[in-house]
Amino acid sequence: MKIAVVGTGYVGLVTGTCFAETGNDVICVDIDQQKVASMKAGNIPIYEPHLDVLFERNIKAGRLAFTTSLSEAVVDAKLIFLALPTPPGGDGSADLSYVLGVADQLGKMIRDYKVIIDKSTVPVGTAEKVYSAVSANATVDFDIVSNPEFLREGFAVADFMKPDRVVIGCSSARAQKLMEELYKPFVRQGNPIIFMDEKSAELTKYAANSFLATKITFMNEVANFCELVGADVDKVRRGMGTDTRIGSRFLFPGIGYGGSCFPKDVQALHKSGQQTDFEFGILTSVMRANEAQKTILFDPLRDYFQGDLNNKKIALWGLAFKPETDDIREAPALYMVDKLTAAGAEVVAFDPEAMDNVRESIGDQIQYASGHMEALDGADALLICTEWQVFRNPNMEEVKSRLSAPVIFDGRNLYELDTMRDQGFYYKSIGRSTVHPV
Repeated sequence: MKIAVVGTGYVGLVTGTCFAETGNDVICVDIDQQKVASMKAGNIPIYEPHLDVLFERNIKAGRLAFTTSLSEAVVDAKLIFLALPTPPGGDGSADLSYVLGVADQLGKMIRDYKVIIDKSTVPVGTAEKVYSAVSANATVDFDIVSNPEFLREGFAVADFMKPDRVVIGCSSARAQKLMEELYKPFVRQGNPIIFMDEKSAELTKYAANSFLATKITFMNEVANFCELVGADVDKVRRGMGTDTRIGSRFLFPGIGYGGSCFPKDVQALHKSGQQTDFEFGILTSVMRANEAQKTILFDPLRDYFQGDLNNKKIALWGLAFKPETDDIREAPALYMVDKLTAAGAEVVAFDPEAMDNVRESIGDQIQYASGHMEALDGADALLICTEWQVFRNPNMEEVKSRLSAPVIFDGRNLYELDTMRDQGFYYKSIGRSTVHPV
C-alpha cells in the first residue's frame, strides 16, 4: 500500500519505518526542513533501540521517503496517518490544533478516496472533529479511523512489529478492510485486531495508560508506607505479583513515572471527565501522588547532610525518564535537579543517551560527566534516577573509592540491601530499610 505519515516525532517515525519494513511504500511529512533533509541523508533524529537498522534498510530499498510537502505525500497515498503532537494545554486538556489544522488542509487536497487515521493519542470525540474539519473542504469520499498506538519507548520496534493487540475504531466496512489488510503481517501469531467504534478506540488508549499509571502510583504509595511500618516493599511486591489477578508488571517502586505518555494521558483523561461533569477521583489522587513521588528522595538526602546541601557535590546517574530512551519529558531526575540546585548543591550527571537533550533544555545548570564512574569523582553522594543497565552491576569498590563518602540514594532500587551492607555503604532506597555502614 501507499501510506503517508504526517509527523515524524517518536510515534510517526516508528510507524512509518515499521510499515515500510512490511513492504509498504511510505512517505513521511514534517514541516521542519532541516530535520527532513537530515532524514533524507540517512540520519535518524531519535534514539530508539533497533529502529536505526530498519530506518536505513528501508531508505535504501526506496520504501521510506521524507518530504516537507503535505500535498506531495498524500496525492498517491491510500492511507494517511496523523501522528501529530497533542500536548497538554494550560488547563490539562489535549491541544488538537495540530491535528485539526492538518485535517483542514487535507480536505482541500484529496482528490480520491482516502482513509485518514488518527494515530496520535486524542480525547474521545476527536474522530468526529477530524471528520468535520476534512469534510468542510472535501469533494470526494473519505473515512476517519482511530488507531491508537501502544508503543513503549525503548521497546517500540518490538511493540509495533509484534503487538499484543491492534485497536481500530472504524465505522466503514471499506476502511475496515483496508486496515485489516495493512495489519495482517503484524498479527500472524494470532494476536487480535480489535475493531470497535471510534470513541471506544480513543478511550481505550487513555484508559490503558491511566490504569498503568495508577498501578505504578499505588505501588509507590505502598513503598512509602513500608518505610513507615518497617515492611520490605520487595517482599510485598513479590507476594502481590504472583496473584494472577494482579500480575507482576508495573509493581516496581521508584521515584514516579514520567515521559511523553503517562503524565499527559492521565491529565487529559481527567480533564475530559471534568468537561462532561464527571470526576475521576482516582486520577486526581494519582496525579497528586506522582508529583510528590518525583522528589521523594530530596528530604532524606538533605537530612543526611543535616539540612545543608550548599556546596555539596551530588553525582546523578540517569536523566532520561526511563532507560533505553533519550526522552527527558517529565523525567523525575530533572525535578530532583531543580530542587538540588536551588538548595545550593553542585550536580554532576551522566546518562548514556539523554545528556544532549538535557543540555539543550537546562544548559549549564549542571555538569555533564564523560562516564558514569567519572561522575562520582569527589562527590559527597550518588543519586540514581534511571535504571540503565550500565548502572545495575558496577564495581562497588571503584564506586566507593571515587566518592568522597560511601553514600547512595537509589530511586530505582537497583541493589540488594545485604550487598550494600557488606560493602559498607549508607544506602537509602524506596520502600526498604535504610542501610547504615557498620
